[in-house]
Amino acid sequence: MKFIHMADMHLDAPFTTLNTKGDLGKIRRQDQREIFQKIIEYIKTNKIPYLFIAGDFYEHEFIRKSTIEYVNELFKTIPETKIYITPGNHDPYIKNSMYETFHWNENVKIFHSQIEKVEEPEIDIYGVGFSSFTCESLGIENIQIENKNKINILITHGDLNASNKTEMPYNPIAKNSLKEKGFDYIALGHIHKPNYKEEENQNIVYPGSTIAMGFDELGNHGFIEGTLEKGKIQLNFVPIDNKEFKEQEIEITNINDIDELIEKINNEPLEEQNLYKIILTGKRNFEIDILAIYKFIKKINIIKIKNKTKPNYTLEEMQNNYTLKGIFIQEILEEIKKQNYTQEQINQILEIGLSVLDK
Repeated sequence: MKFIHMADMHLDAPFTTLNTKGDLGKIRRQDQREIFQKIIEYIKTNKIPYLFIAGDFYEHEFIRKSTIEYVNELFKTIPETKIYITPGNHDPYIKNSMYETFHWNENVKIFHSQIEKVEEPEIDIYGVGFSSFTCESLGIENIQIENKNKINILITHGDLNASNKTEMPYNPIAKNSLKEKGFDYIALGHIHKPNYKEEENQNIVYPGSTIAMGFDELGNHGFIEGTLEKGKIQLNFVPIDNKEFKEQEIEITNINDIDELIEKINNEPLEEQNLYKIILTGKRNFEIDILAIYKFIKKINIIKIKNKTKPNYTLEEMQNNYTLKGIFIQEILEEIKKQNYTQEQINQILEIGLSVLDK
């Protein structure tokens, strides 16, 4: 059997950071529609009989009915494909959700918060979804596969091997316990980084977010195409988003003033279709005001600027000079000796103080 496994589409996400740059947030939401249409066209072309959507398909707080209508019309164009959706923490199955209030096409199956099994001729599909924005457990540990001679698939949303309290409210799942269940394939959502080839014949899979959502999600994004037989699995990651969030470093040690830095950023060769975080590195010869720099950046696809530079001097050199800065460093270091500060904290205190003296 062939299938497509996708997750974390987050349709109608607000893209708050992009909204600070004109219409980029709106454009990115339009990208979501176009990318989903591409997935449907891929299913048509390759005659894929199953589509698994493992949660966070849309953003409950922001989703528009027009977006769901658009998606559902696309579902109607693949009537031979059976679509299984498990709600996640961003799109839980609650009373006023689109899963509850909208009339979905007949080839769409949406799982609720109770574990359910759907029987197909050659496979059994188990699914369970969120019924609130947090979930300590969906009861997956209670599943018992009824017919191990068939191909058995589990679709759900959750956090594999969640390790701390902040992760626990999102259906923590113990990987070893999950393996013991004996599923042939487990389609997961929630983690936005693809994970499908860490081990041989891996069958517990995150496809990652379908499109890049921010600078914490660098690299390619798309979906998993799978071919599954009893005891045999073949997975292929299909990149579908032609726009990436990227980081670009600019070394500024040889730049001597703010105007030269702005010119350097504006002339940086960047791929037009991608979105960038500029990271300033090296030793700075002047104080850098990031907010002031933003006003003069001409390229709309520069979304963020991060200052990781260090001052172009040593504290040892400065504290031995009979200048206001030298006296300041000497006084601060004397006070700091009385406290239990780390070297990083000491550097931060001195840098803040020196930046004030430069103004």
